[in-house]
Amino acid sequence: GFMLPLIRRLALFPLLMVPCLLQAQTRSIGFNTKILEDIIGVKGTANTEERVFKFSFPRTDVPVTVDGWNMKPFLGLTSWAAFRKGVEKESMVMGDLVLFEDEVNPVMSVALENGLSVTALHNHFFYDNPRVYFMHIGGDGAFQTFATAVKMTQDKIKEIRAANPQPVRGFPGPPLPAESSIDGQEIEKILGHNGQANSGMYKVVIGRRTTMPCGCDAAKEMGVNTWAAFAGSQENAFVDGDFSVLESELQDVLKTLRSGGINVVAIHHHMTDENPRYLFLHYWGKGPVTQLTKVLRSALDKTKHE
Repeated sequence: GFMLPLIRRLALFPLLMVPCLLQAQTRSIGFNTKILEDIIGVKGTANTEERVFKFSFPRTDVPVTVDGWNMKPFLGLTSWAAFRKGVEKESMVMGDLVLFEDEVNPVMSVALENGLSVTALHNHFFYDNPRVYFMHIGGDGAFQTFATAVKMTQDKIKEIRAANPQPVRGFPGPPLPAESSIDGQEIEKILGHNGQANSGMYKVVIGRRTTMPCGCDAAKEMGVNTWAAFAGSQENAFVDGDFSVLESELQDVLKTLRSGGINVVAIHHHMTDENPRYLFLHYWGKGPVTQLTKVLRSALDKTKHE
């Protein structure tokens, strides 16, 4: 806290003082914070007690109301990324990015492709307009890698907002047919699991298994499953569904879905105290059935489904 007023006061002194001040901060935090500021392009804040250096990015570019009230960034509309010296690796980063619906997936791709992990995706409000999502990020590795990735997420947001000042209301692509005519045989063949047909739609559910604190098994019918439901036509379809993943599988599945053009819409938990622990990621994709199913198959191959 006291470092910032000190920096302002010292600005009046000869410039010789500045390197001394940086050295003092480097000692108290444990790494050279100026390198991070230079990469990210904004000033950070030092917490010497926790030895953390934090960057904040208030979302002032798009007005947001919650329950009809004009929200201020101070009330939870500020993206942030915090850095600290690592234990085994050079650094650890954690953060939370405030994103609109049309930003989530492009920004997630940038984060995943540049060394960050994506650990949760969910809402923090009701009755927000436009709708706001929160993507939690993390990483354990090189400072400069993470600083560059954080900068790239912010650049991607600016690029999207420059093209459309207001968030877009829908995924790109042609409208889907009102009546569905999905052929389930091909889906079954690619995924290697049987499904159910219903009014031209098609759904496959693949069970996983965990043990709840009571010692009871929980599997497919108790909601521990991965599923995919298709609607539309063979050439112009959408798929929605959920992947149940172990924590160790999450990043690979996210990367596979995103590189295949499938949108991730939520990452969260469904249970508490189960063993092993599962996370659930909900997705939505549009395109030809074969293409969508092949991407899902690749993602399935990154997991230990029975």
